[in-house]
Amino acid sequence: MKFSILVVLAALLSVFAAQFLIEDPGYVVISFRGYLIEMSVPAMILIAAAVLAGIWIIGKMLMAPRRLGEAAGRYRAGRTGKKLTMGMIEVAEGNFARGEKLLAKAAGTSESPLFNYLQAARAAHLQGNDDRRDKWLKLAYEQTPEATNAVLLTQAEFQLDRAHYENALATLRRIEENSANHSYAAALLGRLYFRLEDWDSLGELLPRLNKHHRIKAETLDLWTIRVHKEFLRRAADAEILTAAWKAVPRKHRSEMSILDAWYKGLIRVGLHDKAEKDLAAALKAEWRGPLVRFFGLVEGPDASKQLKRAESWLAKHSEDPDLLLTAARLCLRNELWGKARSYLESAISLRPNPETYSEYGRLLNQLGETDAAADAYRDGLSMVTENTLPAIPHLVPDPP
Repeated sequence: MKFSILVVLAALLSVFAAQFLIEDPGYVVISFRGYLIEMSVPAMILIAAAVLAGIWIIGKMLMAPRRLGEAAGRYRAGRTGKKLTMGMIEVAEGNFARGEKLLAKAAGTSESPLFNYLQAARAAHLQGNDDRRDKWLKLAYEQTPEATNAVLLTQAEFQLDRAHYENALATLRRIEENSANHSYAAALLGRLYFRLEDWDSLGELLPRLNKHHRIKAETLDLWTIRVHKEFLRRAADAEILTAAWKAVPRKHRSEMSILDAWYKGLIRVGLHDKAEKDLAAALKAEWRGPLVRFFGLVEGPDASKQLKRAESWLAKHSEDPDLLLTAARLCLRNELWGKARSYLESAISLRPNPETYSEYGRLLNQLGETDAAADAYRDGLSMVTENTLPAIPHLVPDPP
């Protein structure tokens, strides 16, 4: 459009100039270093136009190779982009082999083949071909060395997916060496440590994970609770146990799995007096069945006083099977067999379970009622098996 307008304007100007030149064509003289050039104005204009046209044509000829190269590049880029798009579509539709082939072809003509190789590696991974997957990852690294972390992270994800935990750990540690505070690598390390049950390493990593916010809060809470539970469970003495309890975040101290490990730890290291006092205070604040059962397992310094406290709670919780079981256990410690039997039978009538049946069987054995004890053990065992187990028949001796 612009060119057409310019042609029309040039024609109009030519017609207008021709009117003047016909009447008086003019005269031009050029003197240069002893040379004298004479010509009319129209001739000079034609020569000037010819020179300008020549310069323009030469310029176009010089620019032509670059223009052709740019056009060819655009054409190749268009074809490469089309292959990449088709490859991604094939992979998304589950045609992994065809998608991998298209992505690999597109990588050969792409100016930045990193994405192609990473996606081809994913397609090979989804086909279960780890060797070809690793080949594409290697090419991605060789073509784009500055994307080392991106390639290693992709490799670590694949290794985690295959449960190749040792290889994944080595890969993620390489990233840690390259980038000491890489948030996504830390998140993958957290998942790996949790799967490996490496609680010490996960415990050291938790502050970084809380800082980066790359893991869901629910998952972080789960990991935190499990780590501190394991620290409490493994505590070998009172000092280590107390330090482990102080390290538990305050918001998680009411979690039952944490409390379970804490009170079991107190009993294990012999701090029964502290366990009794802490449990009494906790139950005063909130009545919880598992804590009630723990109170019956604690061997406080005064068994009689401990039983009286449990029986005082029966005034408000007379039909609590957990409290009845606890009272029965404390009666057994005080050798009050009849009372213990009454509490256990009441607990069984309210909520029979293997734990209560086990205590009942022990008591009946103590009282010499072996057949009734066997029935109690069998009833408890039947609650943890699919079918009720029959009594074991007496063995008949082989005939001579």
